[in-house]
Amino acid sequence: MILTDIEKKMLDGDRGDAVRMAMSILADIGDAIGARQMVKISHVHTDSGFYLGDAGLDFVEKLVSLDAKVAVPTTMNNTSFDIERCRDYGASQETAQKMKRMEAAHLAMGADPTWTCAPYQDGVLPQKNERIAWSESNAIAFANSVLGARTNRTGDLVDICCALTGRAPETGLYLKENRLAGLHLELEGFPADVFQNPGLYPLLGYLAGKECGNRIPAVTGLPPILSMDDLKGFAAAAASSGATALFHIAGITPEAPSLNACCSASLPPEKIIVTPRDIGKTEALLCTNTDDRLDWVGLGCPHFSQTEFMALIQCLDRLAGSKTIHSNVAFSIFTSRNVREEIKSSKIYDRLHAAGIEIYTDGCLLLYPQSLEAGGTMMTNSAKAANYIYSQAGFKAAYGTIEECVESALAGKIIRRRPVWFRS
Repeated sequence: MILTDIEKKMLDGDRGDAVRMAMSILADIGDAIGARQMVKISHVHTDSGFYLGDAGLDFVEKLVSLDAKVAVPTTMNNTSFDIERCRDYGASQETAQKMKRMEAAHLAMGADPTWTCAPYQDGVLPQKNERIAWSESNAIAFANSVLGARTNRTGDLVDICCALTGRAPETGLYLKENRLAGLHLELEGFPADVFQNPGLYPLLGYLAGKECGNRIPAVTGLPPILSMDDLKGFAAAAASSGATALFHIAGITPEAPSLNACCSASLPPEKIIVTPRDIGKTEALLCTNTDDRLDWVGLGCPHFSQTEFMALIQCLDRLAGSKTIHSNVAFSIFTSRNVREEIKSSKIYDRLHAAGIEIYTDGCLLLYPQSLEAGGTMMTNSAKAANYIYSQAGFKAAYGTIEECVESALAGKIIRRRPVWFRS
């Protein structure tokens, strides 16, 4: 790689042993993947705080012992459990202590303990063309696609090296020529009312991820305005069913004011027609339940937003009255510390708690079932969660909107309203 004088000094140890170690790792990675140079980055969202074993803990504690400090603002992805209450949810004393050590190491390096997989909901909104280095698949897809920032799928522990140096190897999606669409998904035959159903967008994202392979998908045929939560659901699903780190939606996402704007003039993308029937088939893949048994409702994968909480409260007020969640059903919502404080100030928190709904911070929906009885069926509005929950926790999945999840939790069994795409 061609390094600048400043980067060479980092590699030579002029900025300390921690930076020397981090730059050495990044330079070796850059050489291995054929990067010509480094790119300056302005922000890191790191997954290196997710405790998966002692190797990662040893690595970050080694950096701290070398007096490591982040060079750019650095936020933290969610971890495996609610850090303050992890012992109540099945974490051993040893695991709890190691999670606290992970937290302490990152705080010592200057990271912001956001503990969320959706930093864009906490006001972290990099601008179009801004170079960043993010981990967490949904956040990467959202930053690249919805915000128009530029990041690769930064690996765990590599991300903290980027934070210490303010650099990343310049390859992949940092380069404009690699951000063009190679697959065109054109929607056909959708009645207008289907676009009002929030359950559509995660399913469409899941379909896009499965179809695109290593290509970047572009979508046409959607209405000109989508909510941030619709786009979040699309991004998370696409990143879970495929290697999607960037997508374009013509007329909506910043690099696609039109389809032509995000495509190569000399190499047009392959075109695939998407019909309501295709969405129905996609949903069937995610519904692995065999009956109406319901053990757990899990929402917040990615972490629940304030607007999703508002939608949930509206459903609860309309459907529940004075009723609470059925005694046979656990109901958990996963969100960030910042969003939790926002809903506490508006009394939403108390209303949900009174109804029997738990608010869970810091952790991940996919690991939460360690505190539940093994097996069973989970209902969720997240295509990502439905995709992963069986392999991660052995739960069958039922997919539905927030309203259907609330109605089912009150009844103690899965209730689905036949979606428009099944009627078409």
